[in-house]
Amino acid sequence: MLPLESVPNFSEGRDAVTIDAIAAAFSTHARLLDVHADRDHNRSVFTVVGTEHQLVEGLLAAVRVARERIDLRRHEGAHPRIGAADVVPFVPIEPHDMERACNAALVLGERVGELGLPVFVYDPPARGPAYYRRGGVEELARRLATGELDPDFGPHELDPSAGGVIVGARRPLIAFNVNLRGSLDDAREIAAVVRESGGGFPGVRALGLDLPSAGLVQVSMNVEDWEAAALHEIVARIAREAAERGAEVVGSELVGLMPAGAAAAAAGAALHIDGFDDSRVLELRLLEELR
Repeated sequence: MLPLESVPNFSEGRDAVTIDAIAAAFSTHARLLDVHADRDHNRSVFTVVGTEHQLVEGLLAAVRVARERIDLRRHEGAHPRIGAADVVPFVPIEPHDMERACNAALVLGERVGELGLPVFVYDPPARGPAYYRRGGVEELARRLATGELDPDFGPHELDPSAGGVIVGARRPLIAFNVNLRGSLDDAREIAAVVRESGGGFPGVRALGLDLPSAGLVQVSMNVEDWEAAALHEIVARIAREAAERGAEVVGSELVGLMPAGAAAAAAGAALHIDGFDDSRVLELRLLEELR
């Protein structure tokens, strides 16, 4: 049986001591594969794997650290958020393990609620993280106060400093950003063109964000169906849209890890190899034979 993956996002991308403390909390229980910290987003994304029990215990320990060390009242960053431990997704590596991931998410949600933090169990695409983040912490607090929204676990009020936690299970996605030299309006317009809700690529969620420390702007994306929306095609579209606005693509950024199939598809397109997919990658074929 393969492990489950979790890709929790924490609202801290600048304080190395806090980021290291969260990483250490994970490492005592589960296997930490990657840490991606972004100063402008003021956000860190961790990639961890383990059994259901290992992940729940590691995530619970990390949430405790975040609650102690991150104060949203003093938080500034480009990325929307509603909590110190903002969103905690469980991800099945094999599609048939989705039920395991859902069950683990519910177990964690109940445990986090017992810490005194409100927990919202998301159900994409209708109630993804954006459903809870819209309008920020203040708007979420209003929705709770009016009864428009109820948490699934924990208290009915946000913690003054740590906010709330979004927990759920989802398919693997690719968090992928394209950086531009141009204006914030350019980035926002291009994001609106490429995201699914604007008639763009299926399964693509996109925001236009400012990166003041880099002197750039960014189209920040979650590619939720990488088989339907190939990365190289998304980048090509962004480059065309940027050129039409007098902007230019200066680089791209992968947040966390990506499925091998998506990398193989992009490599095949770049090399113009007809019919190239992950079945043509030696290591992946060997892993498949060993299962």
